[in-house]
Amino acid sequence: MTRFRLTRRATLAGATLLGTGLGARLSRGQGIAAGSAPAVIPADATRPRAEWGAMAGDVAADRALIWSRADRTARMLVEWSPREDFANAQRLLGPHATEASDFTARLDLRGLPADSEIFYRVSFLDLDSPGAASAPVTGRFRTVPRPGAAGTRDVRFLWSGDTVGQGWGIDESRGGMTTYETMRRTGADFFIHCGDTIYADGPLQAEVRMADGSTWRNLVTPEKSKVAETLAEFRGNHRYNLLDRNVRAFHAEVAQIWMWDDHEVTNNWSDSKDLTANPAYAQKHIRRLSANATRAFLDYAPIRGNPDEPERVYRRIAYGPHLDLFMLDMRSYRGPNSFNRQERPGPETAFLGAEQLAWLRQGLRDSRATWKVVAADMPIGLQVPDGRDPDGRPRFEAIANGDGPPLGRELEIAALLSGIRQDAVRNVVWLTADVHYTAAHHYHPDRARFRDFAPFWEFVSGPLWAGGFGPNPLDDTFGPAVVWQKAPGRDNAPPGEGTQFFGQCEIEGASGNMTVLLKDLTGAVLWRRTLEPERG
Repeated sequence: MTRFRLTRRATLAGATLLGTGLGARLSRGQGIAAGSAPAVIPADATRPRAEWGAMAGDVAADRALIWSRADRTARMLVEWSPREDFANAQRLLGPHATEASDFTARLDLRGLPADSEIFYRVSFLDLDSPGAASAPVTGRFRTVPRPGAAGTRDVRFLWSGDTVGQGWGIDESRGGMTTYETMRRTGADFFIHCGDTIYADGPLQAEVRMADGSTWRNLVTPEKSKVAETLAEFRGNHRYNLLDRNVRAFHAEVAQIWMWDDHEVTNNWSDSKDLTANPAYAQKHIRRLSANATRAFLDYAPIRGNPDEPERVYRRIAYGPHLDLFMLDMRSYRGPNSFNRQERPGPETAFLGAEQLAWLRQGLRDSRATWKVVAADMPIGLQVPDGRDPDGRPRFEAIANGDGPPLGRELEIAALLSGIRQDAVRNVVWLTADVHYTAAHHYHPDRARFRDFAPFWEFVSGPLWAGGFGPNPLDDTFGPAVVWQKAPGRDNAPPGEGTQFFGQCEIEGASGNMTVLLKDLTGAVLWRRTLEPERG
């Protein structure tokens, strides 16, 4: 494979974040935020501050969404250039950052050169003091190769999920959320966050006693001291993650593609979630919680809006001739968590929902990319329990429901897999997180109770910074086999004990081969497999 951008020079101006209370400069070794960044500038009340960094999201061949946040009402200003010295930079006024968006702002850059390194910096203009502006925050990303481009380059991307869960937050004495720094050093083109971008239902304690007798000391904010119920509390959960210098440096250097799962709202969320018996919540109406959570997520996620459905999270992103990404939403359209063994499709068996299911099948059928990567917030064949229903039957959170023919939510997946086979769609790979361990699963009809589908791979990774769990039992409906896995074998194993994982995919431009690597928080390769595309 051609050489990836494993190291980057640190000459971008303004890679300093102000006023976080951490006294933290983005100076984490080699890369965009290394030691040549200027010293921290003292807070200046006469001008805005951009304390939470910047990130590029949903990058295309000629577009990229730039996100940042101010500390007050201000006007976003974005400058970009294909040169690191910002020669001939284009300056674009963005929207006002106001209280209505929690002072976040985003600008969709257009007309970018394809397959090019782009440098950008974001400032916020003061509305009361002409000429006053925040110190800039900076970033970089690479635009997507155009389909059919000659000399297609290699592509490297990452995926994982689950950030600040089960009581494990930012402990500065332990280096903060170091998985993000490890991922930054890969030189990846982009990162897929498969959901649980926050744990709105997971308050933090200032101190956690460890099994070895040491103390984990969390940075704690008011919004992370209780379950999130108000819009301000949900937003505060997103801001919390941005207090970590590793996260900010990663966002500045690796383009983001985000999804969501349940903890953006509350554990095992669906519209039928019953919080009546949960004493942590004064707000018992799940739809009011999800409304606040959705608004907060869309304020902080670098997602390009959909004109037909403003709150839609599922979308397709084309990434050159070898890769199409299908980002799913397994939350917004699902029916209630149930015993999940209904024999016929209906409202209770919905998981992706009819419209998203049709969109996915059509998109896979239309795709001309070598690889069709489906990024899902939950795995297909792993059983994920959700207690018991009023009749004492096991209730399920995900798709799988125990061995047997397709029932319940499996009916949707059976229809999808059968359609993929009928449409002769090749080279479909599933990536997911959710279960807090890492695994490689191979699905094959010869092992399955349902056989009308073509073999495929599903790769699981996570958590990024949360408790380790698993492994979970498999369901034989679609014939999965565990080719490899690593799990702590106990519940809520803390970060730093071999329990944090991310996945890495490398697509070779010349051959189209995809190499999948499953890694831990140190960057060690735990498992590797090269997949050769099936040719039509």
